[in-house]
Amino acid sequence: CCAGTKETAFISAVTAAGLVHSVTRSCSAGNMTECSCDLTLRHGGSASEGWHWGGCSDDIHYGMSFSRRFLDVPLKNITGKSGSGLVAMNLHNNEAGRQAVAKLMSVDCRCHGVSGSCAVKTCWKTMSSFEKIGRFLKDKYENSIQISDRLKKKLRRKEKSQRKIPIGKEDLLYVNKSPNYCVEDQKLGIPGTQGRECNRTSQGPDGCNLLCCGRGYNTHVVRHVERCECKFVWCCYVRCRRCETMTDVHTCK
Repeated sequence: CCAGTKETAFISAVTAAGLVHSVTRSCSAGNMTECSCDLTLRHGGSASEGWHWGGCSDDIHYGMSFSRRFLDVPLKNITGKSGSGLVAMNLHNNEAGRQAVAKLMSVDCRCHGVSGSCAVKTCWKTMSSFEKIGRFLKDKYENSIQISDRLKKKLRRKEKSQRKIPIGKEDLLYVNKSPNYCVEDQKLGIPGTQGRECNRTSQGPDGCNLLCCGRGYNTHVVRHVERCECKFVWCCYVRCRRCETMTDVHTCK
């Protein structure tokens, strides 16, 4: 379904980034024989500024290389002019995901000294949490660029007036506009949002305004029965009360 859309661009980027992140973490943890910590940083740092490299810096180079071999090589083996534009787009989006991991690398430090004086710091490079990487890629998804489906020498923007604006290596690209995900389309495998439970008070993606696509929502009351106020009675059983709660549930029309 929906090849070449901004959603598939996001999936490509997140998959490639996730592979780098997971493999690199395994390297740092010592779970793989092919890789370990980033050894190039050893004995470096700035003694005059009171810090030096130490610990186990995440070495994303192996993770990046593994991700390229695992995801990109099969794509490059695809032949035929009809798919070349989409293949080039997918390769770019894979690399955009990997670049997000590299861009968001940070430096962590630990203090050493009498009574925590931080006279000397040991520092190492670490990847950001995957949640932070995901938010970065989500922002790129929101600002993704539509490109021409006709691949010439390089990828280019669909809008002729914007073609002089360079495409960044971290940008997400798409060819086809997204279908209407609000309405069920069995042919494309889109379930639509009718009957989906939504949050009436949320302004986010789970909110009724957005999720119901302007169609409104139904409200019905659901009764929950559960054990509550449980106490241990000597000896030896647990005595509980039976509690009932009434909750409003909202579903899209």
